[in-house]
Amino acid sequence: MGTNRLESFSDGVIAVAITLLVLGLNVPQVSSPHSHETLAHALLRNWPQDAAYVVSFLTIGIIWINHHVMINRLREADHSILILNLLLLMSIGILPFATSLMAAYLRQSRGQSVAAAVYAGAFLVMSIMFAALNRQILLNRSHMLAPELALEQRRRILNRSRTGLVPYVIATPLAFVSPYITLGICAAVAFYYALPIAGGIERRSSNTR
Repeated sequence: MGTNRLESFSDGVIAVAITLLVLGLNVPQVSSPHSHETLAHALLRNWPQDAAYVVSFLTIGIIWINHHVMINRLREADHSILILNLLLLMSIGILPFATSLMAAYLRQSRGQSVAAAVYAGAFLVMSIMFAALNRQILLNRSHMLAPELALEQRRRILNRSRTGLVPYVIATPLAFVSPYITLGICAAVAFYYALPIAGGIERRSSNTR
């Protein structure tokens, strides 16, 4: 089958996931009319929610960009590509839940480590699914590629797609040391791949995750 329906469906799922992130932002409440706390203080108190939102939004947005580049390499798609793409979309769909969990528990006295581990773990699973789909396209289904790419170039693209796995592998267990370190690593990965020098999306044949 062609790739138009695959890409349209994927865009829809990713758009829903990124919209759910926005819906997860809550308006802060000033604790009491007689309290000295202002709305500005209440907004600052919500910083974990805002930080998790920004990191997740950037990450999903970058995945959307790279997914577009990856699928554009294909002339057609088969059943294996469709299944792997569904698994990737499933991993993206869980990110709003993981983001809400992280935002709710980051500053709690109990559960914050588990919440941070789930958050980083969700990014790790997403990266694994992306790398698996990329590998299937570049190595196992190279005859379906629209532009002809040399094996060395395909391996180089695939290796770049795997580099994002390493920080998430480190960030997940570090959640039990400090959830703030985990959030910081996830943020660093998102901001790094948002840079043009790291994204490399100026060329059709490039990919970053």
